Amino acid sequence: MNAAVPATVRYQVTGMDCASCAAKIEKAARGVEGLTEVKVSIASQVMTVEVDDPDSRLPVLENAVTGLGYQIDRIGGLADADDDDKIPDLSHVTPAYKRALWIVVLLNVGYGIVEIAGSFLAGSQALQADALDFIGDGLISFLGLIAIGWGLAARAKAALLQGLFLAVLGLGVLGSTIYRVFVEHQPESLLMGGFAVVALLVNLLAAGVLIPHRKGDANVRAVWLFSRNDAIGNLAVVIAACLVAWTASPWPDLVVALIIAALFLHSAWSIIRDARADLRATPAGAKVIR
Repeated sequence: MNAAVPATVRYQVTGMDCASCAAKIEKAARGVEGLTEVKVSIASQVMTVEVDDPDSRLPVLENAVTGLGYQIDRIGGLADADDDDKIPDLSHVTPAYKRALWIVVLLNVGYGIVEIAGSFLAGSQALQADALDFIGDGLISFLGLIAIGWGLAARAKAALLQGLFLAVLGLGVLGSTIYRVFVEHQPESLLMGGFAVVALLVNLLAAGVLIPHRKGDANVRAVWLFSRNDAIGNLAVVIAACLVAWTASPWPDLVVALIIAALFLHSAWSIIRDARADLRATPAGAKVIR
């Protein structure tokens, strides 16, 4: 391969669960000299790069990304038109690691459903938005699990459907929160705070399940960083519950709900945007690999 001609290389990324993860990986990759193009898709869990000297640049790139706590595996060879249909080496995705990921999926989706019920009991929009975040994280992880071995087109189509579904949920929460702005209803602060505290414990439990299956300090730290982002939302709901009790006003609940819902819709839009871009970049004949 002539080093002067940029080569296109694709990697399967394991460990992304939100749009901020993709942005973090893309930032690290762009810091590697010799990469002329970098695209990280949260939709298909694939990183695509153009590199001028693969032999010297790619080891640096791989170290930069794995240092953040993510696993990456080369898909096919350099500039191979059939790369989309090739399965990367996913030997690190052991049965025990898959079981741990399934537990995390069930914790997120399961408690998301519980928290939705709790949001109606407590009359809290912030709880409803936080529940949406749980469900979104769980569904993204679920897609990453079931799509191992799928071609890029299949992953992109599944992600597009998922993104549209999450966007509808997010718009529903946003709409009901705006409605509550005009029809004020003070939530039950004790119930609201109680469900939010349990949500924080669920996030810590999910981190505890994953840590034994991560290698090295950087990977362990990454699990906690992922959990920290979710925990910030949980703590925001707890603080909102305390402010509702202190001020006897629904506004803290509504403000937190609007912020979480807006962030969630941004993530849903990122999934839809990436999925559409992946579909445009994929040959019409791409297949699903079983």
